[in-house]
Amino acid sequence: MRALILEAGGQVRYAAEHTGRDPRPSEIPIRVLRAGVCETDLQLARGYMGFQGILGHEFVGIAESGKFAGRRVAGEINCSCHRCDLCRQGLSNHCPNRSVIGILDHDGAFADRVFVPERNLHLIPDSVSDDEAVFIEPLAAAFQIPAQLDLKPVRSAVVLGDGRLGNLCAQVLHRAGCRVTAVGKHEWKLQRLADAGVDTCLLDALPIKREADLVVDCTGSSGGVETALRLLRPRGTLVLKTTTAAPHGPNLAAVVIDEITVVGSRCGPFDKAIEALADRDIDVRPLITARFPLEEGEEAMRAAARPENLKVLLQVSN
Repeated sequence: MRALILEAGGQVRYAAEHTGRDPRPSEIPIRVLRAGVCETDLQLARGYMGFQGILGHEFVGIAESGKFAGRRVAGEINCSCHRCDLCRQGLSNHCPNRSVIGILDHDGAFADRVFVPERNLHLIPDSVSDDEAVFIEPLAAAFQIPAQLDLKPVRSAVVLGDGRLGNLCAQVLHRAGCRVTAVGKHEWKLQRLADAGVDTCLLDALPIKREADLVVDCTGSSGGVETALRLLRPRGTLVLKTTTAAPHGPNLAAVVIDEITVVGSRCGPFDKAIEALADRDIDVRPLITARFPLEEGEEAMRAAARPENLKVLLQVSN
C-alpha cells in the first residue's frame, strides 16, 4: 500500500509500495479517506518520542469489516490493553501497555489503510463532511479542557497560540461561555477566530497583567509556559497542551509563589467533538489552508511547518 513513513534521523519518505505490519487481534482495517497533518507529526519528525513508522493520527475512513463495515468512522488514537489497573479505573488513555496510532508503536493513517481496535471507532454522521471529520481528534483534545475543569468560575481565559489547536481550544472555551482572548503572532490566523466571535490580540501588543483565571498554552514552543505565568492571577490555572521535541526549562518559581494549578491535558471525548461538528457549534472549515494527495505527502509536511498554513489535509482516497 501507499504510505508516508518517518524513518530514523527524522526523514519523511513517501513509499508507493509499503508492507505494513499485520493487524493485531480485534483491529479493523480502515480505508483512509482524509488525514490531517498536525503539530505532533512535525514534532515527531524532529525526534519527539523517537517514533519510526507510518505517521498520522487525525483521519476519517471507511471501516472494511466489523460492526461498522462500509460506514465512515474516526478512531481514538490510544490503543489500550483494557486489563490493567488504570484501564479498569477508566483511565485507558494512560494505559502503560498502550500503543498510540502514528505516535507510539503503532502505524498511523498517512496510508491507504490503518488498523484500529473496533472499540476505538466512532461513526460519523452524514451531516459532518470528510474534511470536518478529520478534526474530530484535535477537537476532542480541546474538549478535554471542560472535561477536566469546572469553567463556571472562569471569568477571564487566555489561549496562547493561534495555530490549529489554539484555534480549537479558543472556540471550545468561547462556546462554554468563557470570556476568551486568543493570542498569537499572525493577524490573519487570529482573524479566523475574530470571525467566530472570539476576542484576539497580537502577542506583541498583549498587555502583561496577572489577571487571567485560566491560560491554555498551545504555542508549540518551550517559551509558552513563561508567557502564561506572566498572565495568570494568583491561584489561577495553567493548562498545558504543548508537546515539543525541544527540552522545556521555564522558571517555575511563579507556580510556587502564586500557587498556580498546572493541568496537563491531552486526548479528549470524541462524542463531544462529533456532536459539536454535527450541530455546527464549532466551525473548522476556515482552518483548512492546503490539500495534497498522499503521493505529495513529503511536501505536505513541509507546507504544514510553514507559518502561512493552518491545517494541511492529505486526500488519500475518495
